Formats: sequence, C-alpha cells, structure tokens
Amino acid sequence: MTVSIIGAGAFGTALAVTLSAKVPVSLWARGMDWAPTRENPRLPGVRLPDDITLTGDLDVALAETVLLALPAQVLGGFLAEHAARLDGRNLVSCAKGIDLGTLTGPSALIAATCPAATRAVLTGPSFAADIARGLPTALTLACDDASAAESLQRQLSTPSLRLYRTSDVTGAELGGALKNVIAIAAGAAIGAGYGDSARASIITRGFAEMVRLATALGARPETLSGLSGLGDLVLTCTSEQSRNFRYGLALGAGRDFAPGTTVEGAATARAVAALAPRLGVELPVSGLVAGLAEGRVAMEHALDILLNRPLKEE
Repeated sequence: MTVSIIGAGAFGTALAVTLSAKVPVSLWARGMDWAPTRENPRLPGVRLPDDITLTGDLDVALAETVLLALPAQVLGGFLAEHAARLDGRNLVSCAKGIDLGTLTGPSALIAATCPAATRAVLTGPSFAADIARGLPTALTLACDDASAAESLQRQLSTPSLRLYRTSDVTGAELGGALKNVIAIAAGAAIGAGYGDSARASIITRGFAEMVRLATALGARPETLSGLSGLGDLVLTCTSEQSRNFRYGLALGAGRDFAPGTTVEGAATARAVAALAPRLGVELPVSGLVAGLAEGRVAMEHALDILLNRPLKEE
C-alpha cells in the first residue's frame, strides 16, 4: 500500500525517508527544485532514497493514505482547494497548530472539507533530523475510528518509529499545538537570562494551561500527560532544535529571528488568546506569548507581569 506525503518540509521529508523502507512513498511539494539532487535543503545531510517518488503533480502523488505535512495555517486552504481529490481517503494531519481563521484544529478542518475521509492526527515528541537518521522515536496516532486506527498504526510504524494510538483526537492535536506556545515562553526565559529554574516553572505552569484549555474543549486530561502533550512539551522546551524554542530565545535576547521561518506557536498563541475568553479559561503564559509575538508586550516587562499575579494555591 502506497503512502502519500503532502508537504516536503523537514518533517514531511523525514517521514518519507523512514517510511520508504517499509512501503512505497510519494512526496509532493510545489516547486521541488531540489528533486534532481534528492537532498532537501530543509533537511541537510539527508539524501532521499531513489525509490521515493518526488513529484509536484498531486494526481501522481495521491494514495489511499495521505499524510498532510503542511503548516497549520496552510492546511485549511490546501484542503479547500483539493477537497474533491482528497475526500474518501485516509487523511493524517501532521500539523501542530490551531487555524487562525476558524480557531479549530486540523481534524475539524478535514471534517469540514472532506466529510467522507477517515481523519487522523500524527503528533508527538520528534525532530525531523532524528526520524530521518533512524533514531528511535515514539509518536501518537489519534483516530476516533478504532479499526482505521489499528490499520494506520500497522502501516505507519517502522522499526525506529513506534506509534501509540488513541481515540482522543482533540487531546492529541491540542497537545501538539499548545506545547509550541509554551516552548516560545521557555525560550524567551532562557534568552532573557532568567535561568533554568524559570524555565522549569514555565514548563510546569504552561502544562497546567495546556490541560485547562484542552479539557475545556473536550479532551481527556490523561491524553495531555502522554507523548502528544507532556512528552512533546519537554522536548520542545529544552532543545534548540525546536524552531519555537529558538524563536523564544530570539525574543528574549532582543534579536531578530530568521525571516520566512515557520513558527507555529506564534500563530497558535494568537488563536489561544482569542479562544480563552470565550471558554472562560485563564491562560497567563499563553497570553503573554501572544503579547510578545505581536509586539504588545516588551520582554523587560514580561517577568513582572507573571510575578505580580495574585498569590494562589497550586
């Protein structure tokens, strides 16, 4: 059974590399000008195996199972544009974010545009370079169709990529989205010189915010304690391989960040800031990240804002 991967960013390319050892894989992207060399500049040092089909033709790329490795803010437009060709397939979102236009996650976007598709989410603690190198990685596969979940789990697991399944799609995709916001805050704390103790506090209080918001939207709290929540949070808050953490570092240090780099957490923070009052959920760390990303809050005032909040029980 062939697997299609839509989006040749670092993560999509890494998935193509690891899955190609097990099943035929096609990798689709617009303007794939690196195809002759088979080395994606977004994943340096990794040459794609010759048996991966590289194409910019969606009709050539599409298979029964499609991994949507697109940024969260791009996914909705792609689904709307190609809904007729995508509907009825197994659509597995790899995006980690909340769509700013609809304030919903990837699974809701798929449901709205491709109602006959089987919806799933692939998420969890992972860096593309590790997956491409065959380093052991465990991810969460979320799907509310038990039979489809088991089939996809078997199809997409490899000797180095182990998938755990859950039916809590909302919890899994929110864990992957919200951890990016907290990673920006953690990076900002380190970039500003506040130290590792401050980072630990942000991780802990940020995780509490993730659970509050996710459960308010119907997620199971135990899902947030798994790979797609706590596991991914720890990874992205402690490694400079994370774009969101590096973006936070730049904010904290008052440096410019590389233009054109996708930072999912910045857009998600804005979405969370819009969602929180509607749900009556208090999210001080996430709100602060939204303020920093939008330039409404200066870094020198950020710590004061958090430390001057009312004292309370944990």
